[in-house]
Amino acid sequence: MREALAFLHTAQVHVPTFERLVGAIAPGLPVRHVVREDLLADARIAGVDDAGLVARVHEAMREAASGGASVVVCTCSTIGAIAERTPTGDAFRALRIDRAMADRAVRAGPRVLIVAALESTLAPTRALILSAAREAGVDVQPAMLLVEEAWRHFEAGNNALYIETLAFSIRAAAKAADVVVLAQASMAPVADRLADLGIDVLSSPAPGTAHAASLVRVLSPT
Repeated sequence: MREALAFLHTAQVHVPTFERLVGAIAPGLPVRHVVREDLLADARIAGVDDAGLVARVHEAMREAASGGASVVVCTCSTIGAIAERTPTGDAFRALRIDRAMADRAVRAGPRVLIVAALESTLAPTRALILSAAREAGVDVQPAMLLVEEAWRHFEAGNNALYIETLAFSIRAAAKAADVVVLAQASMAPVADRLADLGIDVLSSPAPGTAHAASLVRVLSPT
């Protein structure tokens, strides 16, 4: 069966998350997952402007589409901008998972708090927020919060402590924000932990997957 939708991940842990989301949002939609942990590792060392990295991300996106997918989504915020610019020859649409989240964030208020556990994610996400604001015709004041100590818990497989560490840091910083942007897909569970903040705490997986699924229906109506 030809895949209609494909995902490029940089961590294996994302596969079941996005399987569940697709199952809930678009039951029966054929999906392919490609995991390339090396791309994030290299982005952290070489930077997202490295020509070799850019070429490899584009190659990975095209490989993800090789099963026939009409839409390929990169779930890594660090390399998302590179992935979105993949030359596709009109064979498929290349998306980044966090664009739908960014479009919503800039309409929630000017003070946008961008939170990441990886420093390499902050600049690409800030650029995305500013781009979304320009397209929406609004002004935003992005602030950035790096919770670097949380990442070692993620790498150790201790997701509960990862989420707890993030939630604690965000709760203290969110008083000066109108909306919180969880810059990494792995942070999504933090939103439930902060439901009492009184402001939107936005994550990328659900809105990004919903947007991708709707685009698949447009591009592959049958």
